[in-house]
Amino acid sequence: MIEIFLGIAWLIIFIIIVVVTYKLHHLIKFYKAENNDEKVESLQTSQNWFYALIVIASVGGIGILYLFLKGTIWESHLFEWLNLTVRWMHITFGIAWIGASFYFVFLENALNRTKDVRDELAGNLWAVHGGGFYYLEKYKLAPKKIPKDLHWFKYEAYFTWLSGFCLLAIVYYFNAKSFLIDPEVLDISVAAAITISIVSLIIGWIIYDQMCKRLISNKLVFTIAMTVFLIFFAWFYAQVFSGRAAYIHFGALIGTLMAANVFFIIIPGQKRMVNAAKKGLAPNPEDGKAAFIRSYSNNYFTLPVLFIMISNHFPSTFGNTYQWIVLIAITIGSAGIKHYLNAREKGQLSVWVMPISVLLLLSVAFVTAPEKPKYEACTETVSLEQVSTIINNRCTVCHSANPTDAIWKVAPNGVKYDTADQIYNLRDKIFQRVVVVKNMPFNNNQTGMTQEERDIINCWINQGAPK
Repeated sequence: MIEIFLGIAWLIIFIIIVVVTYKLHHLIKFYKAENNDEKVESLQTSQNWFYALIVIASVGGIGILYLFLKGTIWESHLFEWLNLTVRWMHITFGIAWIGASFYFVFLENALNRTKDVRDELAGNLWAVHGGGFYYLEKYKLAPKKIPKDLHWFKYEAYFTWLSGFCLLAIVYYFNAKSFLIDPEVLDISVAAAITISIVSLIIGWIIYDQMCKRLISNKLVFTIAMTVFLIFFAWFYAQVFSGRAAYIHFGALIGTLMAANVFFIIIPGQKRMVNAAKKGLAPNPEDGKAAFIRSYSNNYFTLPVLFIMISNHFPSTFGNTYQWIVLIAITIGSAGIKHYLNAREKGQLSVWVMPISVLLLLSVAFVTAPEKPKYEACTETVSLEQVSTIINNRCTVCHSANPTDAIWKVAPNGVKYDTADQIYNLRDKIFQRVVVVKNMPFNNNQTGMTQEERDIINCWINQGAPK
């Protein structure tokens, strides 16, 4: 009964919020036509709050829907579509944010700063794209008159972080025993794991922010401190969470630093600069400098974050014994490649950065390669029938046309092992997940696959997988 009451109340509130937002939109258009800038600015602030309320109400609506479906056959279906929808949003906003970062850092690096540049400008750039010619100018501080229609690049960052945190909750918090906690790493409660997750993001930002404020004037010292900071958190997450969750949390930490840079430093500084210019005052150059440093810092985070977004598809990274070292190596290597690209855009050439970064990434691929099996255990030929028996007993709980698992109601990634042919055709995937990284079966080996069974599969693969 309570679910029905909440559903009706939510629907009424949601309709009211949408109607008010729609009305505000038309009032803004009216006052823009009347050139009433003060009224427009006030209404836009109110409209932004109502947009936020729409997002909050939408999340609340999903929570109420969950109450209706909890304990029914549709519960897992709801989470699967939530996962898909939020992941899709996260990727879309992330592309917009990272694309803007790439573009504006390119502009900064490629500006003409000497030829026919007015005194008030830091530089300019001619560009051609999509059949059109563009001319861009960057001011040293601000133009003498701030234009009415000034585009702000901030919502890409905010919605990337919000959708990312929602995804973290959907995949890892609601399925903490399956994906977040690994008793072989650290046997803790769900509440403790989620608390560590959230608190670590907050503490990480506080430490990083202080490093930026105190050490950024010395690039070498800051780079060393930042490297130590990243190494510590990569190691820390590996001591607390499952391998896959450790990687995602490292990415969530970097994403939090990037979004917090925008929210706490870049946008407030830019607002102060705009307000000063509107009042005819000279903007504080320190605001611009701080925003530029944080923006450039975000740019170096982009490639490591992109890797982590796809890392859960590659268990040879997060499933490695020394997973945190693998993570740090890929982070440093990809950041090095970004540094090389930034230098090239400036017309500079860094001879050693690219080769060292590529060599570091290749070395990761080498050291994560599987070990050869111990042939003493493979005295007899292993048949496909033996392997099929193991897979049917341990894996078809999830990987079947009709899964019986409590969480997976559809075979993960469409992978099914119902027949011997399906098992044979997917032998490489089985070898990687069962033998090399041993992160299957899911939910901390919920079906109890033994090491002897893994050795049998290992022998079968290395004997050429005879049918």
